Amino acid sequence: MRISSSRALLGAALTLMLGGCEGSSPPAANLEASQGGAEGVPLHSERGGIGLEWQDREVGALAVVPVDARRSLAVTDKAILSRFSLRAVMDQLAAQSGVAGLTGDAIFRQLWDTQNTAPGVFGPGFPHCTDAGGTLNGFPYPCRQGPGSEGGQAAVGAPININSYSAIGLFNRFDLAPASGQDCGEHRIVFAKTDTTTPGRNFLIFEAVLPNPRADLGPQGCWPVADFWSNLTAEPNITLRGDKLKDFYFNGLVYKYADTGLATPFGPVLHIRNLGNNPGKHGQIRTNQFISPPWLLREFKLEQNCFGCTLVARPQTVKTNPSGDLFDPANPSATAANFRTHFRTQVAALAVNNLNLFNHDVPDVFNIGQSDSQTPGTRDNYVARFGPGPSAFHTAIQNELNLIGSPLTPRDIVARAQALSCGGCHQRSNGALLGGGLTWPSTVPSGFVHNSEFNDPLDPTRFELSPALLNVFIPHRKGVFENYLLTTAAP
Repeated sequence: MRISSSRALLGAALTLMLGGCEGSSPPAANLEASQGGAEGVPLHSERGGIGLEWQDREVGALAVVPVDARRSLAVTDKAILSRFSLRAVMDQLAAQSGVAGLTGDAIFRQLWDTQNTAPGVFGPGFPHCTDAGGTLNGFPYPCRQGPGSEGGQAAVGAPININSYSAIGLFNRFDLAPASGQDCGEHRIVFAKTDTTTPGRNFLIFEAVLPNPRADLGPQGCWPVADFWSNLTAEPNITLRGDKLKDFYFNGLVYKYADTGLATPFGPVLHIRNLGNNPGKHGQIRTNQFISPPWLLREFKLEQNCFGCTLVARPQTVKTNPSGDLFDPANPSATAANFRTHFRTQVAALAVNNLNLFNHDVPDVFNIGQSDSQTPGTRDNYVARFGPGPSAFHTAIQNELNLIGSPLTPRDIVARAQALSCGGCHQRSNGALLGGGLTWPSTVPSGFVHNSEFNDPLDPTRFELSPALLNVFIPHRKGVFENYLLTTAAP
């Protein structure tokens, strides 16, 4: 898969074919959304960086760097994933903390203890669902406690425990790398509860943001990471691919840059600093949980104030998930009024008529601590809260649509915002009509997830991926990744 000098030669030819470049820019609001919050801290987990700038353009007769998406972007081969255990991941994070006696099992149980009322299993000083009066960021954060629930996993000897989970997917989200080259995107590993002797389904997703050790080179500094993933396509031996992926996630890469001649390490993907324990709070652990109803999605970051001090998995807001109550035109609160004013500025970005590119930036003050993908009519059902109108909010959105000459309706814009929420993407918006001829694609047939613990119906040696991933999102990510490979020379 080595293409180096040809990448450099093609770079100039392809520059104007990249979305986000001069002569081919998406709306300004869309570019702002791709940059995230203050100092580049991302406020969304699924859309951003170079993935929002790529406009799905054809590269014509120019050479293509072909990657196999199921080897270089979304790996669900059971023979590879059997090498990754949740205990090994958690034990590595515990060792990196320097906390004497801390085990991976303890981190796992403490994360789930956040679902219990204080003092829970771990006692005062650790986060629990009753902190701040049962709220997070000012919005309700209900408990899921007791045996047969998520919080029940915090107990020593609980029937659902760290050994109840298996790895079901490795994902290369290079498309989330910022154009500045500050980091090299997210590299994810998904664990699912595969123990069928206990009820319920449950998922843990480690979404590690890999720092760029040569950020001075911009995106080019990330070339060794892209090169690693692309070379998996050309490796026919699944055992060797598994060896390389395990080494990448647990040990990292080392690359000798030509300008310094020094061997520069990309640390392991699975590191506490890549999962929130860094100054910018990049990276997160997310849950997709249904041991007890309703089906919820939540987010956590690892937090440690000093080396050797206690490492804590702390609940966070779920990004790009404003409270649905804020869409209610009759909501008289100041927060709702501020949200409606802000949302008007995002109409142009949401009106972009591409399933992979429409987007909106949600300041964290509006985000809730969980996303419900199941319950009808709840606060997470933005379209229901928005209502049929008329209202001043409907009129304000329509005015913004008129300014950009869009044929979409205010309801279409809110439906697109709902599709980008965790609950919307994971079930609520399945098959939803979004205007402009767009229909939101679906999760797996069993519902609620895009990477399931069940067999791929076409290949039982792999775990299942959703139609949304296979037909819409992964092809876009493939285009972004191949375009980077085409236009970037080895540093």
